[in-house]
Amino acid sequence: MSNSPENFDWDKFESQGFGGGYSKEEKAEMEKMYDDTLTTVQEQEVVKGTVVGITDRDVILNIGFKSDGLVPVSEFRDLPELKVGDEVEVFIEDQEDPNGQLILSRKKAKIVSAWASIYDALENDNILEGVVKRRTKGGLIMDIHGVEAFLPGSQIDVKPIRDFDVFVGKKMEVKVVKINAAFDNVVVSHKVLIEKDLEQQRAAILNNLEKGQVLEGVIKNMTNFGVFIDLGGVDGLLHITDISWGRINHPEEVLQLDQKVQIVVLDFDEDKKRISLGMKQLTPHPWDALPADIEVGSRVKGKIVNVADYGAFLELMPGVEGLIHVSEMSWSQHLRNPQDFIKQGDEVEAVVLTLDREERKMSLGIKQLTEDPWTKEDVLTKYAVGTKHTGIVRNLTNFGLFLELEEGVDGLVHVSDLSWTKKIKHPSEFVKVGENLDVVVLELDVPNRRLALGHKQLEENPWDTFESVFNVGSVHKATVLEKSERGAVLELPYGIEGFAFPKGLAKEDGSQVEVGDTLDFRVTEFSKDDRKIILSHTSTHTETADAARIAKATKKPSAAGEKKEKAPKVQKEADKSTLGDLDALSALKEKMMGNEKEAGVKKLEAAAAKKAKDTDSEEGETSEEENNA
Repeated sequence: MSNSPENFDWDKFESQGFGGGYSKEEKAEMEKMYDDTLTTVQEQEVVKGTVVGITDRDVILNIGFKSDGLVPVSEFRDLPELKVGDEVEVFIEDQEDPNGQLILSRKKAKIVSAWASIYDALENDNILEGVVKRRTKGGLIMDIHGVEAFLPGSQIDVKPIRDFDVFVGKKMEVKVVKINAAFDNVVVSHKVLIEKDLEQQRAAILNNLEKGQVLEGVIKNMTNFGVFIDLGGVDGLLHITDISWGRINHPEEVLQLDQKVQIVVLDFDEDKKRISLGMKQLTPHPWDALPADIEVGSRVKGKIVNVADYGAFLELMPGVEGLIHVSEMSWSQHLRNPQDFIKQGDEVEAVVLTLDREERKMSLGIKQLTEDPWTKEDVLTKYAVGTKHTGIVRNLTNFGLFLELEEGVDGLVHVSDLSWTKKIKHPSEFVKVGENLDVVVLELDVPNRRLALGHKQLEENPWDTFESVFNVGSVHKATVLEKSERGAVLELPYGIEGFAFPKGLAKEDGSQVEVGDTLDFRVTEFSKDDRKIILSHTSTHTETADAARIAKATKKPSAAGEKKEKAPKVQKEADKSTLGDLDALSALKEKMMGNEKEAGVKKLEAAAAKKAKDTDSEEGETSEEENNA
């Protein structure tokens, strides 16, 4: 008996009950035949299914399996017109759940299919379409058939994008540039599609580009050195110096993003594809409009647009500037910082010193607006030798300082003319820049605009008195201030300084004098002209010892006999007389020297008292002025 489906005996099947008329072998063969009519399916794969029913909650699909599968209606929202008989792709999650139900998923089928198309797009350089879901840090998140992909901000367009939000919800074609399977990360680009379209336009623009050609472009980016302009597929740079004839600090002062502008091609490099553009060149040069009546000696007004170390630039009109050198800001011969005279933005009047219209250069001066103090009629009497003045210290040098007596009138005070008594190595030891200093005019040279000034000459030369106080041989208390291989610097009374050579620094016990010691020193040399006093501590104890040795060596021995007795007596009287005379002379000399020294000391003390009184008087006046103020 043939067991083919065509020869199936329904009468036997029905009369003997379900399967009652078949043996076990026949039943097994019939089940196998049934199974062969069903589709063999594997879990975790995508298959096509036919819609056989739609309920409020599920869509019933037949995939040729022994049972139908259910898929939630929510997964078919993108197919609102779905009907029975339609075919859709689904993902087999489970062939049979605990209830014996086939579990399918259209959502997962879409994801698997999307990943397959993404890998295929990367391999074959295909274009995919997706929808921008949201904005994220640095770019956009796109939905490509259920797979999220990252679109960097730099890959959205060929020009910089400032507002990413405008793309949210829009469809966009992209190309896959990178896949990280480990993290299910996909990076796409829309820019590469635009670049291909623009490549032909760019080539056409570059082939037809010429110097002097006037084009229209759109400002796509701004920097502090210029702006980048889109010429229709190729970018050009409009440098800040080529935007306006006038001086600007930033392009945003006169231009704005996305603005359409007319520009001219200044230069271009075909190899590097660099295009230099200009805007100011489309308007006449302002120097051509400079009034003809402006010439050397004319007074002009303008605004300071830049201040440098060497001077300032005055803008008479946009694009027309003149340099005011720092030496033309003040009659003073000592150059200072231009910021002391002028600030950027100041409205200033100046005098034209030089003018070259062909080279478009102009130099200006502001000191010429006032009279030169050295040409005034009273300069010879005002600064005559011996006149006293007070000035401001402007500059210090190794050899002296420069004092400003008035604007444009400076004088030099040599370092040797600061003090009678102290040896000043550098003026900074005596005075600071910006302080006031009283001086007297020592020399005046009007043709060469020079003044020699002195500070110490305001007081009498104390060395006339020192000559009688610190005479050679006199002994004084002195303190050692400094010590070196050359010797030691000593501080003597009345603030005067002296010097001792190394041989004069030995103490009586053989040790050496050290810094800070206060000891007796004997004057060994005095020079009023050179203001020099040489002293020695050693001589204060060696000369006493030498005098004692000489006195002992010259003492006469006594002798016996009458003859010898008379002679010594006469001699003794003679000696006594002579010694007495010597003692008297010595006493007289010491008295005279003492009187002279005392007179010198009194003179010094009187001078010191007078100076202290003057100082107190000045402080009192200052205090009174402060109280009045």
